[in-house]
Amino acid sequence: MTKTQETIGFIGTGLMGHGMAKNIVEKGYPLTVIAHRNRKPIEDLVSRGATEASSYEDLAARSSIIFLCLTGAPEAAEAVAKLTPGLKEGSVIVDCSTGEPTVTMKLAQDMEAIGVAYADAPLSRTPKEAWEGTLDCMVGADEELFARIEPVIDTWAGKIVRVGSLGDGHRMKLLNNFISLGYAALYSEALALSRKVGIPIEQFDKVIRGGRMDCGFYQTFMGYALEGNREAHKFTLANAYKDLRYVETMANAATVATPLASTAKNAFAMAMATGGDGSEDYVPHLADFVARANGLD
Repeated sequence: MTKTQETIGFIGTGLMGHGMAKNIVEKGYPLTVIAHRNRKPIEDLVSRGATEASSYEDLAARSSIIFLCLTGAPEAAEAVAKLTPGLKEGSVIVDCSTGEPTVTMKLAQDMEAIGVAYADAPLSRTPKEAWEGTLDCMVGADEELFARIEPVIDTWAGKIVRVGSLGDGHRMKLLNNFISLGYAALYSEALALSRKVGIPIEQFDKVIRGGRMDCGFYQTFMGYALEGNREAHKFTLANAYKDLRYVETMANAATVATPLASTAKNAFAMAMATGGDGSEDYVPHLADFVARANGLD
């Protein structure tokens, strides 16, 4: 189908979704959106040419491809339930949330029964890349469905990998986040230990930055630890904790021992339990909670 034939619905215009939806409408696709709590992104998208739906059923009726960019599996399931009465046979739901694979498979089964296709296409990188249209995307879909949705994903993604069949996108996303959030736990503990033994953060960074241990995640993490930029990586501690719980659930189902994933999860659980559960408590702030647990200001 061409851009003019596909009509796009988008649910979840938060930190990531706003930029994604902006790119969809600005690159030629008819876009329908719906408000949740914050109306500012909706008003911005409408000013760029999007249409605001009056209800989930209305959005479903207007759309041939619907993107979900929500917090997790419960929110995705709730949105699908609200969409169902208005869904048209032959339409597609693309779940860009960090989901739980078992829930993804159940939702897809329910949709198949009414002639609606389902794909999982979670994201990597930050709201900055969402706005610029250069996110990473890992897709779980058969080849035919992937060919249909890839041109739309291409409006907001710079790197698109079809990982495999349905559910594999969410499985890969959990593996991806286990690695990145594991880094965050390692960096936080290393920084606390560095300070305890008398090596300032600035000197620590001079050794790591530009060396073999450097990476893009390290640089955004250190944007806060080194420079004090609280918005260097706007991904909440609460979401990180949720994702690592999903990793454990996936590992339990696969009968895989994950001592490192569980340890990383516990670092975030500690932060959540000691005040890090706010909407502006982000992953790099984990370093503060680990520092305080070790008697550092």
